Amino acid sequence: MHIHFIAIGGSAMHNLALALEYKGYRVTGSDDVIFEPSKSRLDEKGLLPSEFGWFPEKITADLDAVILGMHAKPDNPELHRAQQMGVKIYSYPEFLYEMSRNKTRVVIGGSHGKTTITSMILHVLHYNGIEVDYMVGAQLEGFERMVHLTEENDFIVLEGDEYLSSPIDRRPKFHLYQANIALLSGIAWDHINVFPTYENYLEQFQVFVDGIVKGGSITYNAEDLEVKKVVEASQNTIRKLPYETPEYAVDNGITFLETEDGPMPLEIFGKHNLSNLMGAKWICQQMGVDEADFYEAIGTFKGASKRMEKIAKGPTSVAFKDFAHAPSKVKATAQAVKEQFPNKKLLACLELHTYSSLNAEFLKYYKGALDAADDAVVFYSPKAVEIKKLDAVSAQQIAEAFQRDDLIIFTEPQSFQEFLFGQDFTNTVLLLMSSGNYGGLDFNRVAEHF
Repeated sequence: MHIHFIAIGGSAMHNLALALEYKGYRVTGSDDVIFEPSKSRLDEKGLLPSEFGWFPEKITADLDAVILGMHAKPDNPELHRAQQMGVKIYSYPEFLYEMSRNKTRVVIGGSHGKTTITSMILHVLHYNGIEVDYMVGAQLEGFERMVHLTEENDFIVLEGDEYLSSPIDRRPKFHLYQANIALLSGIAWDHINVFPTYENYLEQFQVFVDGIVKGGSITYNAEDLEVKKVVEASQNTIRKLPYETPEYAVDNGITFLETEDGPMPLEIFGKHNLSNLMGAKWICQQMGVDEADFYEAIGTFKGASKRMEKIAKGPTSVAFKDFAHAPSKVKATAQAVKEQFPNKKLLACLELHTYSSLNAEFLKYYKGALDAADDAVVFYSPKAVEIKKLDAVSAQQIAEAFQRDDLIIFTEPQSFQEFLFGQDFTNTVLLLMSSGNYGGLDFNRVAEHF
């Protein structure tokens, strides 16, 4: 089959392209800009477009289908040509569903934690030699591609994102998968550029739960009151399996999970990650992994890329990079680091980078998010606000939102870096939270500094 990707450079899109190339499909694609690591990974397999831009002549009669990425616009010239010619057009979640119609679909949803939980599940299955198809949004140790599709595997594990499917399909991605086995980790308002009210956002999770295949199951975080309400109110004929944070203890910078066989040391830490672990455990058990095998495997899980990722270590200091940007995740991440290292100073740096976080109305939800930090820094780029066509946000608005008198605020990358590299990190934990890169911060230089 010949598949053409419009906006091939996206995180999920390029992984799907690599997966189809691996299966023997003929894959072509276009994009107007492609960043690393997508660029090098596509180039290695001969899939990198020879020049950037949109070229309607690439849409030819021999195409079996086009897969349309969110980075493209509704008026994209290649999309327009495909529509004129009657070529079958898929969003990538639509295509994944088509490829898994006859499989048991395991879908991990939630405003936060879904990437980590999906990664935990895949790690445990891989450790135990259980082959499954999958799609996950972060790079995992031991996995070459983050999308894997076969004819023979019985299960497919899918990270269920609630964001829109494509520029011409405004349905959330996780609605399209029609889960047989589902998980819901938490609900905290996000993506306000497409879900302008909390009620509208909440409704997407109600639709997700109601759309689980009859006779299927929903494993859910019973400690999240919104999740609990949504799941327990659903009239869908499915099994409802609650989970809660397990007992654990922190000793000398190591987290120990309480099990029937005694305390078990973990590579990961933080209450939210222990909650994620318990959700992953129940899903794995539904997929045929017994408890003892799960615990043996999860003890070696180091985390997904950019999720509480240790990037540097000194004699008395350590630095972590985390994808946290939503208020609830920022708060949970900062608290987790402080709990893990109670005798070290915590310097927490947050970049406001997403549509939601740069919205003046949404800022109030960050109240108290950095309270666990001894020193707290917020970085944002007024230029990013302009690019996203949002109303200007002032440093004063940010200070008032976080409700912290000693909050340090930077708007220039150079000033932030001068501050960061001027710090004495003795007996300190540095926590860098962002879905961006602080205007070009060199994380390798951070490691060298430590």
